[in-house]
Amino acid sequence: MSKSNYSIMFLGKKNDEYCSQALSFCRLHFDQVQVELGEWGDPWPEDTEWEGDYIISYLSRWVIPESLLEKVKIAAINFHPATPDYPGIGCNNFALYEEASEYGVTCHHMDTLVDTGDIIAVKRFPILQSDNVRSLLDKTYKCQLTLFYEIMENIIQGKELPKSQEKWTRAPFTRKEFNELRKIKLNMSKEEIIKRVRATNYGAWKPYIELHGFCFELRNKPED
Repeated sequence: MSKSNYSIMFLGKKNDEYCSQALSFCRLHFDQVQVELGEWGDPWPEDTEWEGDYIISYLSRWVIPESLLEKVKIAAINFHPATPDYPGIGCNNFALYEEASEYGVTCHHMDTLVDTGDIIAVKRFPILQSDNVRSLLDKTYKCQLTLFYEIMENIIQGKELPKSQEKWTRAPFTRKEFNELRKIKLNMSKEEIIKRVRATNYGAWKPYIELHGFCFELRNKPED
């Protein structure tokens, strides 16, 4: 099988199974693939030297420097694990908290501001009442990989990228807003607490109670 001559820079999340599948696809189909993988808090690899056709950002933890975006000959695109209604971070958490009926993923051009570039394509699926953070993330990452394959097939075949009529509907959610969502106050109603726990209880991230300047994470009750 002959490979595409397009040069790719792939930016992704370290030690992630879905990111690994996307990267394997790129290495299989493109002759020139430069890779940078990182985790939250990792500094941008300042010694990165690259100039080429496409930047592919897939669950990347970095805001791409403008100096690098300027070196792209064709397009710098990002696969965002949310619909245009949920830019920024903590997207799935806010969707659960708002009790949205559907969710999805977005492919868009990258700009200097996060999650603001022109939208290429959106893929959606329903949110069930039984969904929690874990199940919603699982659906999202599978849907995102499907959209990734569809868009990358366009690139391999030398086609122009699609142009969606959809627009971002709000400013990107921030880390501060996400941390506020995790906060449980003693004067909140039972319903509000249940919504916040459902929306933020996952892995190392837990809702917490702030009391007299101290924060106490809510932990699941140990099984007998």
